[in-house]
Order: sequence, then structure tokens, then C-alpha cells
Amino acid sequence: MQATDFARTANINGADIYYEYHQHPSASETFVLLHGFLSSSFSFRRLTPLLKENYNVISIDLPPFGSSGKSNRFVYSYDNLASTVISLLDSLNVRNIHLTGHSMGGQIALYVMKKEPSLVDKGVLLCSSGYLKRIKWPVMMASRMPFFHLYVKLWLMRSGVRSNLENVVHNTSLIDDEMMFGYMKPFLEDDIFKALTRMIRDREGDLSIGEIKKIETPCLLVWGEHDRVVPLATGQRLAKDLPKSSLVVLEETGHLVPEERPEEVLHHIRQFVYADSNELARNNHPHYQDGLSPSLLTES
Repeated sequence: MQATDFARTANINGADIYYEYHQHPSASETFVLLHGFLSSSFSFRRLTPLLKENYNVISIDLPPFGSSGKSNRFVYSYDNLASTVISLLDSLNVRNIHLTGHSMGGQIALYVMKKEPSLVDKGVLLCSSGYLKRIKWPVMMASRMPFFHLYVKLWLMRSGVRSNLENVVHNTSLIDDEMMFGYMKPFLEDDIFKALTRMIRDREGDLSIGEIKKIETPCLLVWGEHDRVVPLATGQRLAKDLPKSSLVVLEETGHLVPEERPEEVLHHIRQFVYADSNELARNNHPHYQDGLSPSLLTES
């Protein structure tokens, strides 16, 4: 038997959802990958090949990013994005997943765990966003101006692709033409900026502390020591608030951990997936610290 790799688009909840499905010939476990804000499945380009050697892997472009639809009529709330992920997986008849989210994708993964906990066997949060509030009303009101999407476009153009990448990686020598074009490609058409304007209005904010504390899914948190986008302090808070969580900190690493340290991320994922949940809860696992403990483990 051979592995089957394919990329498809499915209409889910009124949006065209692009996803890449790598089906291992004998694996029973499936990883589902959710990327971060202003990103796409491209951000997992170094991690996916490692995962698919032993697992099924589904990488999803969350609308309006990557190759997914960019409709300005779709509701870009985190709740609806989570529902869209759930509906896509239902259509593929995929259950008992290891849900892996980077940055914003980590927050949407938490929404999925909240909405349908039976779907997720274990969660992996890579520098997950957390505790962010809803956009303030003056910005929301301004987003209703007819040409606000042009302001969004101008803001992204001024910041520049290279400047943004330098902010998310600690080792800037990794930035090359392939990397820059991969992250720039989805923003070459204007539709994305109109959809981002809609997203500003729709995003309801991250889960509250109370909601996070009710999530019983075992979660691994992997953080870059030098994350300038979602600081390590956020990871520490999540590790304390998620009842069954473990936190690993990677030295000399920034926000984009799947790009910078894919082998190390895979190493910790494998140990976490095969660890007994009760063992983790007792804080006896040699590679992790229980979310109920204030201490951290730093990996070099």
C-alpha cells in the first residue's frame, strides 16, 4: 500500500475550504493542522513531511487565508471558523484527531475542543494566541467605511513581508526567497483585504478563563523562548488554566516554531501523544511540566 496525498476544496458553511490530506497507508491516528493569522498551510511545510511519515495529516487553510475562499459574506468569527473545521472533518468522516494549532490556529483549536470535545483526542498548541479581547468599537466602526480594506492593505504593505517574518522567527537566516513568496502569495489579490476587514468585525475575542478551565482535552503547549508575537507569559497562563496541559519551551526560538524547530516539535509531540494522560496529570513525565504547576521545562 502507498500513501495517498491530495489537495482539494470543499464548500463548507458557505465557504470554499482548501485542505491538503496526506493519508498514510497504515496509520490510525490523524493530525489536523490549523495555521495562524495572515498565514496558511505553508507555515507547516517543514512539519507536515515529518508527521506524514507515521500519521495521517490534514492541513486546512482557514478562510480567508491561503487558497480558501475570501468571501466578504462569510462570518469570520472564531466560533464559526471552529464550526467550519468540525463540519469539514465530519464530511471526511474523521474523528479522534490530534488537533494542532499555531498562533490564531491554536485559539480556534481551543474553540473546537470547547464545541465538540469528543472530536479531539489530544491538542497541540504551538505559541497559541490567548486572552485577546474583541477589537475596540472605534476600529469596528471605522471598518465599515467603504474603503477601509485599502487601509488594511496599505498597513500590511508598509510593514513588509520580510519585516513581518523577522518579527516571527528568532533565526533570521532562515528567511529566503521561497519563504518570503510563500507567505506573500495569498495577499497578491485584493479580495483578501476585504475579507480581513470583515474579520475585524466578526472576531469575538479569545475564550475566557472560565471557558478555558472547562476544557478537559489533554494539551501540549510548545513555545518559543523569544516569541515576540505571543509572549511566553501567555503560554504560562494557558498552562495554568488548561486542566490537563503541559508546557515545553524551546530555547533560541521565536514565534514560528513549525518553521524554526520542526524536528524538536515533532519529538515533543510524539512523546506527548504516547504518554499516558494520568501520568502527565501526576507531573511525572520527564519531558513536561503539568499545567497545574508553576514551574517550566526549557528544552535546548
